[in-house]
Amino acid sequence: MRPFPSGICVVTIELEGRRAGLTVGSLVSLSLEPPLVGFALGRQAQLHELLRGAGEFGVSLLRGEQEALAQHFARSVPPIALWTGVELREDVEGPPLLAGALGWLRCRVYAEHPAGDHTFFAGEVVWTELGRPGAGLVYVRHDYLRA
Repeated sequence: MRPFPSGICVVTIELEGRRAGLTVGSLVSLSLEPPLVGFALGRQAQLHELLRGAGEFGVSLLRGEQEALAQHFARSVPPIALWTGVELREDVEGPPLLAGALGWLRCRVYAEHPAGDHTFFAGEVVWTELGRPGAGLVYVRHDYLRA
């Protein structure tokens, strides 16, 4: 799959005052009625069990120039340090959303399905907003690019 580009986003949750986020390259649109999106999440990821407990998640669709954020949330860092220096949208309720993204989704967990060493989570989109137009961030051949 290396030569096939995938759009990059950061999936976030907040559970009992604890925030977590992870860079995801597997987000897909699943359905228009109801509006559903889905992504695969490794079972070993810190976000995995937290997402199950939270029952909802946010998605920030990254802009072409947000590679540093993609790298930041792709690393395994302590949850407290993860949010240091990260600009968030303060004007919306729910899971944290990254400022300056191409767009944002807020979703309720709709279903989950085991898929090898991952779980495929489907989320019902309950809120969306577009950011300013621009290029998106994609990942291809082990590199981030603007598209």
